[in-house]
Amino acid sequence: MQPPLDRNSETTLTPVSALQHYLFCPRQCALIHVERIWTEDAATMQGRLMHERVDGARPDRRAGVRIVRGLTLRSLALGLSGKADAVEFHGKTPYPVEYKRGRPKAHRADEVQLCAQGLCLEEMFGVDVPEGALFYGQTRKRQVVRFDEDLRALVRETAAACRAMITDGRTPPPRRTPACKRCSLASECLPDKLEKPPGVSRWLARQLGD
Repeated sequence: MQPPLDRNSETTLTPVSALQHYLFCPRQCALIHVERIWTEDAATMQGRLMHERVDGARPDRRAGVRIVRGLTLRSLALGLSGKADAVEFHGKTPYPVEYKRGRPKAHRADEVQLCAQGLCLEEMFGVDVPEGALFYGQTRKRQVVRFDEDLRALVRETAAACRAMITDGRTPPPRRTPACKRCSLASECLPDKLEKPPGVSRWLARQLGD
């Protein structure tokens, strides 16, 4: 059973970035946030440098829009905390912008991370945050993301599952997927060596299928 959330404590809050890690691969998320393992490759280094440039920039104002960099976020309702790359304030309405090194992806991990930032901003400022944007370094374009109810529900579901895994200190077993080729932790995860081999019946079924 998932332990109750202590809404008066920020030490139990899950990093917003962990939701993106969890949807990419639950084992990768656990290696980072449970076992505290991190290995940097060229892709993660480029992403880190991009975030540092964005977060380190000074607040400014463009065409009447105030832009705040590296804003600290939290939601006690969802049990999340983190930092936004940039938040544009259109009047009193916050508009989160998350910067990514690569290009738009088929899965929704980036959208969930951005929407989680929007839900944190709603709780912090007491206003509706209907959308935000993902800026991808390879395309140099923004992708507008509407925070509809389906995406919000996915954020809540992912936050609960991720928090339960981290609180339990549980690391899922390895399972090789196409995403392993893009993971900087592949040498620590060892999916090929540690993945449980198939049982005899599964092996026989594979052979007959071939």
